[in-house]
Amino acid sequence: MKNLKTLERLQQIHQYIANENTGSPKELANRLAISERSAHLLIDRLKEMEAPICYCRKRKTYYYCEDFELRVSISVTVLNNNEVTRIFGGSYFFRKPTVCFTA
Repeated sequence: MKNLKTLERLQQIHQYIANENTGSPKELANRLAISERSAHLLIDRLKEMEAPICYCRKRKTYYYCEDFELRVSISVTVLNNNEVTRIFGGSYFFRKPTVCFTA
């Protein structure tokens, strides 16, 4: 779930940057309910994806220096036991009885 939250935050930051409406790093962190350091790390993560991010001190906002698009899509599929067994050969998903010992 941590990765999903990170992707969600990256998408939110992307929208703020695309709209040139991030505010200062501290304001951005407050909007996302994260620490300022985490906001910087997420900006760095976008830069690692070759996002051309600049910061305007006068307007106090991050913006894209060049065109950049970020698409995040998440797909979740629920499989029943028979489907899981068929896909993975069943070796990891057979249900074994659980034995509990109490002292």
